[in-house]
Amino acid sequence: MKDLFLNLYIKFQILMDRDDGQDMIEYALLVAMVALGAVAGEQRLAGALNTAYVNISARFTSLVG
Repeated sequence: MKDLFLNLYIKFQILMDRDDGQDMIEYALLVAMVALGAVAGEQRLAGALNTAYVNISARFTSLVG
């Protein structure tokens, strides 16, 4: 029984020393930040494009009318 606990303890220590999962978490956080930036930029770009189209439409209306 003592050997079983010792083996479990050693395996647990080996698992604690591994850092394979750390890279996955870092990549997931990076992807989340990029996605958040893309959504924020998309909303700003959509507003700017809408303003530009409204200005162009107003110019055409004033030139034609």
